[in-house]
Amino acid sequence: MNSKITKTALMLSLMGLSSQLFAQDSGRFSEKTFRTWSVGVHGGVLSQNTIFNGKERDFQTAKESIGYGAFIKKQIFPSLGIQADFLRGEVEGLRYNTNALNANGDVIYDGNSSYKTKIEWSAALTAVYNIANISINNENAVLIPYVKAGAGYMIAGATTTNVPLSANEGYEERWFVPVGAGFKLGVAKGINVDLGYDVNFVKSDKFDGFNNGGKNDKFSYGHVGLEFALGNKEKPQLQNYSSLANLRNQTKEESDELRRALSTAEQNAARDREQYAKDMGDEDNDGVANKFDKCPGTGSGTVVDGSGCPIKVQREVIKETKVVVTEADRKVVDEAIKNLEFDLGKATIRSTSYSTLNKVAALLIEKNFSLKLAGHTDNTGSMALNLRLSKERAESIKAYLVSQGANASRIEATGYGPNQPIASNKTADGRQKNRRVEFTLY
Repeated sequence: MNSKITKTALMLSLMGLSSQLFAQDSGRFSEKTFRTWSVGVHGGVLSQNTIFNGKERDFQTAKESIGYGAFIKKQIFPSLGIQADFLRGEVEGLRYNTNALNANGDVIYDGNSSYKTKIEWSAALTAVYNIANISINNENAVLIPYVKAGAGYMIAGATTTNVPLSANEGYEERWFVPVGAGFKLGVAKGINVDLGYDVNFVKSDKFDGFNNGGKNDKFSYGHVGLEFALGNKEKPQLQNYSSLANLRNQTKEESDELRRALSTAEQNAARDREQYAKDMGDEDNDGVANKFDKCPGTGSGTVVDGSGCPIKVQREVIKETKVVVTEADRKVVDEAIKNLEFDLGKATIRSTSYSTLNKVAALLIEKNFSLKLAGHTDNTGSMALNLRLSKERAESIKAYLVSQGANASRIEATGYGPNQPIASNKTADGRQKNRRVEFTLY
């Protein structure tokens, strides 16, 4: 009766503890993304021989027998899971050790001695640590080596033959410590073949039916089984998740996104260049760029104002014998040059330059000056690119001045590219000085 109560209590305790541990989802490794529950069945060989065999063994020869069991597992992280194990079977041995002494110091003979321990049931809670995840993708591992350790409880009874001073025992309850190692093979999504080897250290020297005062008994279990992931079949199994493979997939996605962004940027740049060429062109040859021409399509030879519209009242043309440019006039132009800024690599004038350019436009209108605009660059980049950029920047300034009312016919815009440097292009300071637009009043 007590055995049944203990068995029931242990089963409930193990299931309750495992359920509480298993219920703790951890951030990104949750059941929303992965399958974290699995069940498995296994069968194999039980033996008194272990990899930890020493000289002190009650029986010299092992007789292997069949064992079988099952488990329920919750994966907490890709490398760590908590597992409830269940096992049944028999452990047998032959030839009692003749070198052992009884309580009186007499040598014990072996004869035709043997024992058989029947494990009525055993249950253990173990932590399973995946050493590595050798995977070609993040959903199905190829190979997962692991180690495990935990604590368990069993009910087992032993019978002996020709073992002096020993009596057959009924079923007794014993604690044991299982440790093991193995590896899993991913054969399909959510299905793994499990091959493992466990050594169980029993907290008793009477597991084999005889107590000679030596060390606690132990037995091994080599097994093969199948593990099945529970849950949505479309989700990958967390145990088989490979962070390296996932990083490779993320890197590929980021590279594809970057290539798409670069392609879009190139298309936008080509569109901007095409639009700029159209805006800065002069289809009706009236001296006003299309962008600022409010009266497109004026006839050839028509005199227009700064907005490209025909002048209704012809201005009186006064021939001046001499144009006088004062220091104040030059100062206005110098301020405009110092304050002149363009967008990087483009001919678009920044708005911070408008106020000083407006003063230059007013000066041209007031004194009817002529103006030569000469664009220059450093030697960075190709010759064709620099010639085009210097020309476009000079034309952009002309177009702006004309939009403010200046006479287009009195403004000349020329681009010289890198052909007329005023400093060495070998230094950053020299290249900065060479990137300029010169204003010449006359």
